[in-house]
Amino acid sequence: MSSARMLTGDRPTGRLHLGHYVGSIANRVRLHQRYESFFIIADLHMLTTRNTRADIEQVARNAREMVTDVLAAGVEPERATFYLQSAIPEVGDLNTLFQNLVTVPRLERVPSLKEMTRDAGKDEMPYGLLGYPVLQAADILCVKGQVVPVGKDNAAHVEVTREIARRFNHLYGEVFPVPDMIMSETPTLVGTDGAGKMGKSKGNAIALADDAATVRRKVTGMYTDPNRVRADVPGTVEGNPVFAYHDVFNPDRAQVEDLKTRYRAGRVGDVEVKEALAAALNRFLDPIRERRARFEAQSGLVDELIVAGTERTRAQVHATLVEVRRAMGLTSAYTQVRRRAERYRKAAATPA
Repeated sequence: MSSARMLTGDRPTGRLHLGHYVGSIANRVRLHQRYESFFIIADLHMLTTRNTRADIEQVARNAREMVTDVLAAGVEPERATFYLQSAIPEVGDLNTLFQNLVTVPRLERVPSLKEMTRDAGKDEMPYGLLGYPVLQAADILCVKGQVVPVGKDNAAHVEVTREIARRFNHLYGEVFPVPDMIMSETPTLVGTDGAGKMGKSKGNAIALADDAATVRRKVTGMYTDPNRVRADVPGTVEGNPVFAYHDVFNPDRAQVEDLKTRYRAGRVGDVEVKEALAAALNRFLDPIRERRARFEAQSGLVDELIVAGTERTRAQVHATLVEVRRAMGLTSAYTQVRRRAERYRKAAATPA
């Protein structure tokens, strides 16, 4: 395994789904064997769009579900450090220092922030959401992450991290690596409704934890070609979510090509195409379900992984922050003041 470090993770807002798998988790499973891997449970990032008491009360449960999903997908617990972002206050200190290394116009050019604002049902962008990429830079650089697996939507965020690292190193000396991005081969996965990407809150997702019956039900209701009213009407394959899923998750290429040919010719119905997809998805998810069951059977294991990982990460972040403050001269500033104060105290305590 390489000594280089990888940082990745998710907000604890619900169970992970197939979109997460193709966008990042597949990369994590492959890459965590190669890199020292940190997996963040980004609950501070969650607060930028979900910050009610009810939202926060769900963090512990959602964190367990999220970590279990990642483990079920193939990440080995002994090769991963899972940690809860809000349990490491030093990340906030680093975030504060980084805020001075980037401008508001630069952050306003990050395209996904407006989309996140809209998806959260907000009319205006909160200050915390505008600073989302800066906090993300603190997440990555606090453990001196050198590689970050990303989907297309998150690439612009990581580019801000790269700029902040370069800016800090230019001003104060070489402290941070400039992390590389490893792009997913399938950046986004359309939702089952065909209306944009798959999302936890959009009701258009197939979760990694869904059972076989739930998968069949969701596939049966999937959006297809709206102009195809009967099975004998030639249909469109391109842009059809059902075939997009076949292309990603059905390894039987001969079956997929046969279905596409017959669909274009009006010689197969949507029912048969969807039944084949449901079967393929369940074959894909079966090993994930089996691994999930093994981890769920060990009560408290996931909690222990999170606690141990958080303690280990906090020690690393503390060391990074000490190095950062020393490089910036903040440590010496207080030392100078403290020494003069000590001399004053001694003088004041000495009888005239």
